[in-house]
Amino acid sequence: MCRSIKTLRSESPASDDEVHAAALQFVRKVSGYRLPSAVNRDVFDAAVEDVGETTRRLLDQLAPARRSSRS
Repeated sequence: MCRSIKTLRSESPASDDEVHAAALQFVRKVSGYRLPSAVNRDVFDAAVEDVGETTRRLLDQLAPARRSSRS
């Protein structure tokens, strides 16, 4: 797991910027590119968009975390 990707699931919804940053970091890690070459730019950007959309859908559909009854 890439250590710079933070957990986005919390009581307040993740912003679009946070989701995009996590998707970008994931695609960078998987592809090995920080900045892809021109020939790979379209597929790289499409992957970031796909991962971002999937991440948003996941976060929107997860059941709320149960709060601990310990106080």
